[in-house]
Amino acid sequence: MAKIAIAIHGGAGTILRSQMTPDLEREYRHELGSALNAGWDILEKGGSSLDAVEAAVVSLEDFPLFNAGRGSVFTSEGKNEMDAAIMDGTRLRAGSVAFVRNVRNPIRLARLVMERTEHVLLAGEGANQFAAETGIETAPDEYFFTEHRWLQLQDAIADGRVRLDHSAAAPETTAAAPSADDIPHSALRTPHSKGTVGAVACDSKGHLAAATSTGGMTNKKFGRIGDSPIIGAGTYADDLCAVSCTGHGEFFMLGVSAYDIAARMRYKELSLEDAARETIDRLTEIGGEGGLIAVDRQGNVVTPFNSEGMYRASIRYGGDSLIGIYK
Repeated sequence: MAKIAIAIHGGAGTILRSQMTPDLEREYRHELGSALNAGWDILEKGGSSLDAVEAAVVSLEDFPLFNAGRGSVFTSEGKNEMDAAIMDGTRLRAGSVAFVRNVRNPIRLARLVMERTEHVLLAGEGANQFAAETGIETAPDEYFFTEHRWLQLQDAIADGRVRLDHSAAAPETTAAAPSADDIPHSALRTPHSKGTVGAVACDSKGHLAAATSTGGMTNKKFGRIGDSPIIGAGTYADDLCAVSCTGHGEFFMLGVSAYDIAARMRYKELSLEDAARETIDRLTEIGGEGGLIAVDRQGNVVTPFNSEGMYRASIRYGGDSLIGIYK
């Protein structure tokens, strides 16, 4: 019987204790713990790693302070376009979606792509058509509207730039969504970040799975897709490890970072810890910032990052849960 384990993340970037209010930190820690428990409960009952990572990510997608699902950032057109991926390492199967709109939990749709189609990645109108045909739960635009995300878009437009999820501003409180006409152009803007969410798990059979979900980047244009739905870049799982990445997506794509860990384990015969460290070192060398979570089939967990912080939590069989934010 394998040692069960799960790890989750809620984004990496400039996250400083000096710029975090006690109430907001408690809110983040509480949600990280809730998402971790959602996946852990499944593993403890003998459930699959695939079900565990999906449940954990659904919990994170429902939390409006993370850039995924309900808390997704706005594009330059003021829309919410979401990406997600899930991978079953045992069967080497994966499903992912990009440019999805009005789907309450994009990670559920990604799993349906894996299980009900012959494809891996569906994007844009096709992904939304597939969502409609499956009858997956949707929500109106208002559900995805959060004041702090709208203010981030106004700031980004004023600056004439896009904003990566790892440098986005966070609110000091979770506010109810007002109408666009009621939003002030000045608000609390603290520089600690949050972004892409993900989960990795090993179940009692030693099966591995990974899942990642994101709202992308504020003020994004030109149909930009980051690393999250790209298998091997931001999400990967096989018989050796499961990986979910967060940070500056372009560099995770250039480094093929999620698969890079598996390759180092397979071809260099490195441990999970050593392989993950080398992958983050490589990310730093090519100019990328962020982090990742990974688990192997022995239930070992690593959560390395090169940024100021990363929202993260993990638990292993026989051990206590660990929740971290800062470096």
